[in-house]
Amino acid sequence: MNKLKIHTVLILLFSIFTQASCKKSTSNSSNITAPTNLVVNAIASTDGSGNVSFTATADNAVTYDFEYGNGTFATVTSGTVTYKYALAGTNTYTVKVTAKSSTGGTISKTIQVTVNIIPSALSLVWSDEFNVDGLPNPAKWGYDIGNGGGGWGNNELEYYTNRSDNAVCINGNLKITLKKESFSGFNYTSARLLSQGKFAFKYGKVEARAKLPAGAGTWPAIWALGSNINTTAWPACGEIDIMEHIGNDLNKIYGTLHYPGRSGGNANGGTKIITNATTEFHLYTLEWDANTIKIYVDNVLFHSVTNSVSLPFNQDFFLIMNVAMGGNFGGTVDPNFTEAAMEVDYIRVYQ
Repeated sequence: MNKLKIHTVLILLFSIFTQASCKKSTSNSSNITAPTNLVVNAIASTDGSGNVSFTATADNAVTYDFEYGNGTFATVTSGTVTYKYALAGTNTYTVKVTAKSSTGGTISKTIQVTVNIIPSALSLVWSDEFNVDGLPNPAKWGYDIGNGGGGWGNNELEYYTNRSDNAVCINGNLKITLKKESFSGFNYTSARLLSQGKFAFKYGKVEARAKLPAGAGTWPAIWALGSNINTTAWPACGEIDIMEHIGNDLNKIYGTLHYPGRSGGNANGGTKIITNATTEFHLYTLEWDANTIKIYVDNVLFHSVTNSVSLPFNQDFFLIMNVAMGGNFGGTVDPNFTEAAMEVDYIRVYQ
């Protein structure tokens, strides 16, 4: 075969291979359908709070990725989210929204939003940074001890102690540890710290940075209870759950109010799905005044209730932090569970 024929054959083989490759690529890409008609709207609050309500819609979209322009990201299935910016003053952010289809196709759009945040006049009035190793500060925290005569009204399985085994400050964090062990007739121990009789407050802002325990049955909570609980029975005293989480439904954060007519399974609450609740620290926030009660996670508002004189949220409340096991809300317990802890970096109250 001469050189010309060899050259011709090589060209034909290359052409056939190229066409086959193109057809294969075209066949795979044809299975990916991108969303269309992406529309993004933003409404910035005018009250100086920094809240911005975003709405994104697109045909054939199943999720929306929000990049808020300040290094914070969120994935939202509904396309509707309220985000709270924190930088004081007037600032403009470039927000990128990416809509994704069920087949992996995407479409993106950027918008600019200008946010005016009035510098807060709030001052820090009480806090615990947990920077001193050892037992929690007795000037700030007391303990509930025992099982509450029936699982604290929820059929919980733990026995609360004041031992360092269950509550200790170490390396700048408070660790409330839930353990599987035989103790005082119960199979689990934990701790429930409360500021009752040591610190109470009416209105203000609470911030707690925490990493939550994993394991089916675990039920950590950071919350507040009406200081009149000893004379006014629950739920008439009022309860504000800043954060609750259950190991049987990982990464769903609950923010809830309990009061007459709205308590227990009928409580006034909302939820927010986050990522890595049990492996990373997140910020849980309460903003409370005579007009509204708002609950946030990582500065994203996920539950708001209008306050009024008819509700028990116009009086002093004290703080509680605990990790429960099982019960009406914690649910089924993993039989292989051994121990898990809620770690709290800090808790702060501003007024």
